[in-house]
Amino acid sequence: MAQKSKAYRAAAAKIEADRFYTPEEAVAIARESGSAKTDSTVEVALKLGVDPRKADQMVRGTVSLPHGTGKTQRVIVFAQGAAAQAALDAGADEVGSDELIEKVAAGYTAFDAAVASPELMGKVGRLGKVLGPRGLMPNPRTGTVTPDVAKAVTDIKGGRIEFRVDKHANVHFVVGKASFTEEQLSENIRAALDEIVRLKPSSSKGRYVMKAAVSTTFGPGIPVDVATV
Repeated sequence: MAQKSKAYRAAAAKIEADRFYTPEEAVAIARESGSAKTDSTVEVALKLGVDPRKADQMVRGTVSLPHGTGKTQRVIVFAQGAAAQAALDAGADEVGSDELIEKVAAGYTAFDAAVASPELMGKVGRLGKVLGPRGLMPNPRTGTVTPDVAKAVTDIKGGRIEFRVDKHANVHFVVGKASFTEEQLSENIRAALDEIVRLKPSSSKGRYVMKAAVSTTFGPGIPVDVATV
């Protein structure tokens, strides 16, 4: 088993047994557990009281973090004509129609998000086997199938994240970098949590957010008091 870093051990030592922290307290500890060599990503993990096997309890959505993610997002756009040019002007990393579809069908996935104009979804739909498992398939519900592809690119580049409950009812999402201030990370977390709580399925009974934790990529998970969520 790999030896834990000094930062990891120092942060883990500050986590009191059987104590649950506010998001703000968890952020303060998590920032100290980041790598000394790289600007570690700060993440949040939730366990929701839903049954993802039921269509009406599938929690999925997007939220624009007020301070962004600290990561440069690579965005491709399936579009043509004026929409394609608008996407390029908005900062899309790659834009195309048939040729880009073929490139992705062949296994190209070196991007963080994919956007499509509605008229191309008939062709893009066949990429489900490539993009679906990676959570990259354009979807109207997340604003990535839209006639305004330029706005979608701008939103994603500006810090919009997508979240989706997995088959175990867990949700993971990025809220920034360890170099962010505690206030910036706390505000990003609050924005994401508010949106996830807003999307609580009406058929979900009992406690909705059952467990929560904040961590850096290679740091310890800091348990969060779900009563503060």
